[in-house]
Amino acid sequence: SFHATMSNAVAMTMAPPHSESATRLDFPPTDEATMTTTTEEHGTRPPPTQTTIPPNILSSPIEINKQITKGVLRAKLSKRRHLVLPRAISPSYLDGLMPPIVTTLFEPQTVTYNGGVANIKDWKISCYLEVMEGGIPCTNPHEGLKNHCWELLETCNDLFARWYRQQHACNDRNTSAYKTDENDNPIVSRLMTFMTRYTPAPDENALLKHVDGAGKVDGSVVLALPVDRWTASEEENSFEGHGGGLTFWDGRMRINAESGKREVEEIKYDTRSGDLAFIDRAVWHQANPITRGTRWALVIFYKVER
Repeated sequence: SFHATMSNAVAMTMAPPHSESATRLDFPPTDEATMTTTTEEHGTRPPPTQTTIPPNILSSPIEINKQITKGVLRAKLSKRRHLVLPRAISPSYLDGLMPPIVTTLFEPQTVTYNGGVANIKDWKISCYLEVMEGGIPCTNPHEGLKNHCWELLETCNDLFARWYRQQHACNDRNTSAYKTDENDNPIVSRLMTFMTRYTPAPDENALLKHVDGAGKVDGSVVLALPVDRWTASEEENSFEGHGGGLTFWDGRMRINAESGKREVEEIKYDTRSGDLAFIDRAVWHQANPITRGTRWALVIFYKVER
């Protein structure tokens, strides 16, 4: 059943590399964000059409393809099926997007899963912008929040398609099976989109080890959003030094020094605004607990058209 597979789903945050094998990349700052679209009520404005990525959304528009290509190459050499791009989305753009979200638009919805999500039966810290066919996991997606984030969602589509093409090139027997656009990138569609606010409260502080949507998801992205500086001070809402980040179990097998057993490599990342994680199907990962502040993330589950 869907609920059985989705017991391994829902939000997580991501981060820049914070290990020897993944060094943080610092991109040049962009101009002040020019995002001005806001929606004060559900569905008051239809999503705008978009054929190209607005230049102010990406931190490094000219370099993004090169960063994806190099990142995938390094990941493949380590047999990893995920990639984290530090500051792929401009932090200043996200700063312009966030105030209406944290003050009025974000409305968490309680969703009950059969078997729970990472041992949490009632998940109540996410707001769903888009849901799966049949109203799964809820029947009332937040149209206003979706419209407000439309440019960002379309940008994530484009970046996910570029990454998926690289990740599944050459030695993937399914590569030729997917449909492509005029740029030979796979045609992708969003299956589910949601925004999550983590807090230190029990059942709200983390999403422990899981995979996204099992058989119904070809991949996912996770975007780290800014610390909320609009409903309280940054000092009050920051989780810096108090946990957080993302852990993956992916890549080469390693010998556990304590148990002597062969285990999949564990890779930990920190989190910063604008960092974008691309995750292939059925890759185990975890949003690590926080003990202070709040942490925000945007998550999208994808289907690749075949």
